Amino acid sequence: MLRRLLAAVAALLVVAAMAAGAAWHYADSYLHAAGPLQQRAVIVLPRGGHVGTLAQRLAAAGAIEHPWLFETLARLTGRDRGLKAGEYAIEPGMSPLDVLALVASGKVLLHPIVVPEGLTVQEVYALLRESDVLAGELPPPPPEGSLLPETYLVPRDEPRAKLVERMQAAMRKTLDELWTQRRQGLGLRTPEEALTLASIIEKETAKPEEYGLVAAVFYNRLEKGMKLQTDPTVIYALSQGRGPLGRELTRADLEVDSPYNTYRVEGLPPGPIANPGKAALEAALDPAPVDYLYFVASGDGGHVFARTLEEHNRNVARWRKLKSQNGSG
Repeated sequence: MLRRLLAAVAALLVVAAMAAGAAWHYADSYLHAAGPLQQRAVIVLPRGGHVGTLAQRLAAAGAIEHPWLFETLARLTGRDRGLKAGEYAIEPGMSPLDVLALVASGKVLLHPIVVPEGLTVQEVYALLRESDVLAGELPPPPPEGSLLPETYLVPRDEPRAKLVERMQAAMRKTLDELWTQRRQGLGLRTPEEALTLASIIEKETAKPEEYGLVAAVFYNRLEKGMKLQTDPTVIYALSQGRGPLGRELTRADLEVDSPYNTYRVEGLPPGPIANPGKAALEAALDPAPVDYLYFVASGDGGHVFARTLEEHNRNVARWRKLKSQNGSG
C-alpha cells in the first residue's frame, strides 16, 4: 500500500515537473519569438506607467499577442522593473524580450529639429514655438547670432529652454574652436566680430561655395577703408530681426539711420544680423585668397564677382537687363 502510494506521488511529481518544464519552455519560446508586428510602430510609456500599461499599448499597436502573458512573464522574470517612460520605436519582428530590453534601456525615439542657417533669433524662436515635439516655454531671447543652426535630435517633450541652451553651447564651442584655427593677420579683434561677419556672409549668399569669396570681398573692402554696403544689414535694421522684409530695398532704405546700415557706417555693424552656420564661420576666419571688391547677383542663385568698379558696373547692368527681361524689374 505504502509502496503504491509512493509510486503514485512520484508519478505525480514527474508529471508536475514535465508540466512545469513544458510551461517554462512555452514561456521561454514566447519571450524569444519574433513578434507579429509588420511595420514600425511608435508607442509611449507615460510617466507612472507600469508593465501592464506597456503590455496594453504594445497589444493595441499589434506588437505583441497575449498582453496578459507578456505582463505575467515580465513580472516573473523581474523584467518589469526599471522600465523608463518615453516614446519608443518598435521595429517589425522584435520579440517581447527585445521590447522589454528597449524600454528598460531608455533609448527613446529621437526627433529631428531642423534649424536652417541664416535665421534670426526671432525666426528660430518661431520655429521652436511651432514644434509639436518640444514642450515648455521659451526662455528670454539670447543675443543675436548665439544659436548654432543644425539638425538637433531630441526626445518628445524636450523642454524648449533646454534645446536653446544646447544651441547656445554648440555655437560657443564651434566659434571657440574655429577662432583658435583662424588665419592670422585678418584684422578681426574678437570672436564676436567673426560671428558678425559670418552672419553677413550667410545672408549674402545661399551657395556655400561662395562663402569664401564673399568673405574675401568684405575683408578687402575693410582693408581699403571702404564701406561694406551690404543689403542684409539694412534689411536687419528695418525689420529688427523679425524676418524677411517682403519687398525690395529702396534708395530711401539705404539712408536709414541705424548702426546696422553699412551703407552709412564704416566697418562691421555692432553685432550679428542672423545665426550663421559652421561653413559661414569657417569662411569668415579663412577667406578665399582673391582680390575681389564687388559682387552682384548672377541670376542663377549665385553671384558674379569683380575687382574693379568698372567691371562691377558692367555686371550690374547685365543683372538689371536680365531682371527686366524676366519682368521682375
